[in-house]
Amino acid sequence: MAIDKYATRRYDIEGEEAIDAGVLEAIPFQYPESATEIVYETDEFTFVCPWTGLPDFARLVIRYVPENSLVELKSLKYYLTSYRNVGILQEHAVNRVLENLVPLLKPVSMVIEAEYRERGGIKTRATARYDSTKGKEVKGESL
Repeated sequence: MAIDKYATRRYDIEGEEAIDAGVLEAIPFQYPESATEIVYETDEFTFVCPWTGLPDFARLVIRYVPENSLVELKSLKYYLTSYRNVGILQEHAVNRVLENLVPLLKPVSMVIEAEYRERGGIKTRATARYDSTKGKEVKGESL
């Protein structure tokens, strides 16, 4: 009988409380009536599987139409880096980013998209949306 040498192997996994939303800062947007769309992209969004501790890597896109505030980019970089050792599901990560950015920025609309690197022959793309005209979050989607 073969022994599963990986059954007890775990890596340190931080809980979602390690996500540092407190580091996020908003700065004034001087053109609130302009319908300007802001897009931030990174190929370096990473966190870990909550069960195995193995890393997940994604291309993350944050797209929004600001009302009166922009996210300060250095604070956004520190915020996204705080996910690095957090155990969170792929589908939950996009919703958590949306959940942290919407109250800070109060945008007209926001979309958080993540395209995850393939694992086990399955590629995942998750999207979470917010639209202020509907007055609520539109829950995430997985494709």
